[in-house]
Amino acid sequence: MHRYLVYVLAILLFPVCLWLATIWPAWYWGVGTSAALVVLGTWDLLQTRSTLRRNYPVMAHFRYGLESIGPEIRQYFVQSDLEDVPFSRQQRALIYQRSKNEMDVVPFGTLRSTYAVDYEWINHSLAPTEIAHSDFRVLIGPNCAKPYSASVFNISAMSFGSLSANAIRALNEGARRGSFYHDTGEGSISPYHREMGGDLVWEIGSGYFGCRDEAGGFSEEKFVANANTDQVKMIEIKLSQGAKPGHGGVLPAAKVSEEISITRGVPMGVDCVSPSKHSAFSTPVELLQFVARLRELSGGKPVGFKLAIGHPWEWFGIAKAMQETQLLPDFIVVDGAEGGTGAAPAEFIDHVGVPMHEALLLVHNTLVGLDLRERIKVGAAGKVTSAFEIARTIALGADWCNAGRGFMFALGCIQSLSCHSDKCPTGIATQDPHRWRHLDAADKATRVHRYHDNTVRALRDLLCAAGLNHPAELGPEHILRRVSPVEIRSLASLYRYLSPGELLRQVPDHAVFHDYWSDARSDSFQPPARIQALRSSKSR
Repeated sequence: MHRYLVYVLAILLFPVCLWLATIWPAWYWGVGTSAALVVLGTWDLLQTRSTLRRNYPVMAHFRYGLESIGPEIRQYFVQSDLEDVPFSRQQRALIYQRSKNEMDVVPFGTLRSTYAVDYEWINHSLAPTEIAHSDFRVLIGPNCAKPYSASVFNISAMSFGSLSANAIRALNEGARRGSFYHDTGEGSISPYHREMGGDLVWEIGSGYFGCRDEAGGFSEEKFVANANTDQVKMIEIKLSQGAKPGHGGVLPAAKVSEEISITRGVPMGVDCVSPSKHSAFSTPVELLQFVARLRELSGGKPVGFKLAIGHPWEWFGIAKAMQETQLLPDFIVVDGAEGGTGAAPAEFIDHVGVPMHEALLLVHNTLVGLDLRERIKVGAAGKVTSAFEIARTIALGADWCNAGRGFMFALGCIQSLSCHSDKCPTGIATQDPHRWRHLDAADKATRVHRYHDNTVRALRDLLCAAGLNHPAELGPEHILRRVSPVEIRSLASLYRYLSPGELLRQVPDHAVFHDYWSDARSDSFQPPARIQALRSSKSR
């Protein structure tokens, strides 16, 4: 009977409270409370959807209540400072401090175990350098009519629709003040992107939002209208994203507001569909032809693509198409599987796609092996929040880094894990005006600017300590990793790096290249015959 204890007590208390209320009117609160519990328990017993509520009337709701605030309890009281699920308290605190210009030094020593496996550091020099500035730039598309000088740290793709109007305003104004770029995400260029005038990288996804015809295909006319505005500095074709590679998306008709309809070029009252693949091209060669066409239509602005690495032969097919046609993108952004600022299916966010380190190494190695690395710039995104993470990513092979969630923390995100619910408590990842209007765009823009500025200053200090003068000088030999309690390896010795032109001479002694390079095709994304044969054998 203990299962019904609270329910039975409520039934017994109701007449007692009613009698006491006739003597002391203050007891009417007891009448109301006990009556409410009796009604709730009776409903629990009569309903059939939840067995737990039928077995534990009233009491089950205490469990549901505690379960609903479980993430907050764990985040505030249970998790350690270094438990990064998905970001640690230490990571968030550092971003908050830098965005507010607060002291970000650490007292009394590191919280990390320097003898733990996977501990990493950068080696310092006995001949440190002095760098007068921290505005490190990367020239993208030097042979284009309109090349772009990008910061080494920029805002990753986050669409209007996923983020609120004031969040977009704050990010773009912060980017304008700090002279770094703001990627629009595939939701196209909203009025809130244009309002502040910060540099934009226009991301074009499979839905061709902002440049689509009535049938949902690519429209050259609409592309030209957006691409030739001065604020758009580069064009980025999104092949796939880290949070849900190979997966499209649907914005329900109810959420397609007039603003989103105008921004994306889709009708109101109809589901807004992002297909899982592009219709403007279907082979690696056609992709590169599309890149060249967009460069021409944009008046000579740098054009590249973003991808999360999946099947190696697909990336190798694109690389072979570059080699054969000499149609090169100006840049490639590698999105790691650990990325993701909004909502994604659980299986995709946990188990689909290659993590950023390995994906970046594969892209970098392939371009080096084809002797194309000097002609194509590479950006990378995937849980980059600090100067050390920027340095490590560049040492692995990137030219610059992008961050999405890092800049969301700068806006005031508290990692409430409610991005998908439209109930973001900080007004960042919501379209509810009652929530996002309380986000002060001017104040948050200052924080975005400060976070970027203080982070690249910290990067400068790391470079000086290492005896370097520019992030481009960072290499895998500078980053050390403990691989056991008694063994330390540099990234240069942990990973196999190809030599310039190696792929032009032979298939390297590298497992992925050995297994897939020879079979990859520039005219198709389809799996090699050998892989198709394996698939067929499983269906017999």
